[in-house]
This record gives sequence, structure tokens and C-alpha cells, in this order.
Amino acid sequence: MLSVFDGLRDVTTLSVFVRLACALICGGIIGIERSYKRRPAGFRTHILICIGAAITTLTSQYLYLNMHYFTDMAVLVAQVVKYNGFIGACNIIVTKRQRVKGLTTAAGLWTSAIIGLTFGGGFYEGGILATVFIMLAELVFSRIEYRVLENVPEINLYMEYEGKHCLDDVLQLYRSCNIKVLNIQITRSAENGEHNACAIFTLRLPRSCGVEKLLTLVGRREGIVSVEEL
Repeated sequence: MLSVFDGLRDVTTLSVFVRLACALICGGIIGIERSYKRRPAGFRTHILICIGAAITTLTSQYLYLNMHYFTDMAVLVAQVVKYNGFIGACNIIVTKRQRVKGLTTAAGLWTSAIIGLTFGGGFYEGGILATVFIMLAELVFSRIEYRVLENVPEINLYMEYEGKHCLDDVLQLYRSCNIKVLNIQITRSAENGEHNACAIFTLRLPRSCGVEKLLTLVGRREGIVSVEEL
């Protein structure tokens, strides 16, 4: 054990701040790596869950050490966290193009339940600090996440188009922009015209071409029905 942390092992206002700050930083490091690799649970989601787990432990310690509750409070906390997971799961959906949405919302609901536990136990400092850190993650760190996503080297692009000449035109665009096609999946259009031909590209982008720029360039091509990032 490092002696430098000895003064922060008791539940004090300073130790609460340091523990939540560590949860924010470490959760962010893990999450930003996931965001860089285009995973659905990314930067802010990891931060919210990490802060929530930290404040759960802090609340349990506070109730035992400061309030002298000798009942097994960990069981109560575990049950609240467990069943709140069902509520969070209701906000997670998978779209028809296999995009996962609602993870950050689910993590926010889960963490909000933990903050409710802190205030219910009289742990005001922990609840206030956790709320401040969560708002920091949502309002400020989201800009960092968007910047990381804008400069990500590999993306998956979904495109609907009218004919083979459109596909050839887009491939020519990739070559002119120095974009490397790592993989391509093509679905032909239906004979009865119910749906257009579509393609899913796995692309490696150069630094000179961001995601938004590429979507704009492809969307302007003649015969392209729709284009979006997966």
C-alpha cells in the first residue's frame, strides 16, 4: 500500500473528491479507447458507470463508519443497483441497421439511482460531488468525445444507391480522397422495387478527410439515396 494515500482512506470531503476524480479519469481513459474503436459504450458511458460504482462504495462506507449502521447495508445497495439495471435496459435499443442507442441514458439512470442512495443515507457531499462530475462528463467531456469520433481512422459506412454506376462513382471518390476500403458488403436491389441496392463499407480514413466531410461528399453524388455512419 502506498503511504501517499493514507490520508485519503477515511471518508472525508477531500477523500470523496479524490476518489470520484479518480473514477472520472480512469473511466474516461477506458471509455475514450472504446470510442476510438467505434464501440457503442464509449467515453461518457464508462465515466458514468465508474462514478456510480465509486459513489456506491463510498455511501456504504459512510453509513457504516459515520452513521454507525451495523446492518448489512451492502445488501440494500446491491438490490437497488441490481433492479435499477432493468430500468436502464429498457432505454437500450438496437436499430434495424444494428446501431446501439440509449447506453448513455441507461448509465445515467443507473448513476442517478446511486446518487439517490447517497442523499437517502445523509451522504450529502458525495451526492453533490457525484452530480457535479456527471454534469461535467455530459456537458464538457462530450466535446472531447465528438472530437475523437471526428478523427477516428476507421469507420463503417452504410449507403443506399440506385444503380451500379453509383457504386463505381463512390469507389472512385474513395480513391481520389486516399480512403482505403477494408471491406465491403453489397445487397442488390429487389426486382419489385421494394428496396434500393445498399452497401456497407469498412473504411480507413486519412487525416485530411473527416467523417462529416466524407458523408457530405458521398451524399452529393448522383444516385445516392442515403448515407450514414454505422
